[in-house]
Amino acid sequence: MFEEKAIIFSAPSGAGKTTIVRNLLENFSFLEFAISATTRKKRDCETDKKDYYFLSKEDFIRKIKANSFLEYEEVYEGDFYGTLKSEFERIWKNQKHVIVDLDVKGGIAIKKLLGKKALAVFVKPPSIDSLKERLLNRKTESSASLEKRVVKAKHELAFESEFDEIIINEDLSIAIEEAKRLIKSFVKPVEV
Repeated sequence: MFEEKAIIFSAPSGAGKTTIVRNLLENFSFLEFAISATTRKKRDCETDKKDYYFLSKEDFIRKIKANSFLEYEEVYEGDFYGTLKSEFERIWKNQKHVIVDLDVKGGIAIKKLLGKKALAVFVKPPSIDSLKERLLNRKTESSASLEKRVVKAKHELAFESEFDEIIINEDLSIAIEEAKRLIKSFVKPVEV
């Protein structure tokens, strides 16, 4: 019988969680990505309903009032992010395990809701300087947004102990292998 599980990857912006999650999705057919909702502007490289559900602030607030989110937060002023209950339900109905990539508060909130049904993994950069360099290399940040993300990252690093596992992403291939190992031990071996 299928046992619903969720794997949560959280990290400061730029630590590599999205890259790790994409690799896991390519390698494990029993995982499906739960797309988050956001009110922030779509980047050129992003697709609606694939990378995020890009919602207006008004639509997002309507969904909050309708209790449609497992968790949500105003991550940056005016930019809301949230995890829709319907995404988890859709994936579990298809007998797959949910994998999400969330900010730190969102990851902690869902872990608390799901308890042992969830594996919460914190992806940590080797240093704040390396994180800043990664964010600069993305070429998506203004100097003001870069500074905001670095300040937020320093704060988020204080919450790593609230996660089940920590992966230090100094070498991406090693971090991916560690993530694969954690998932294989979390889901039933017959499902891997």
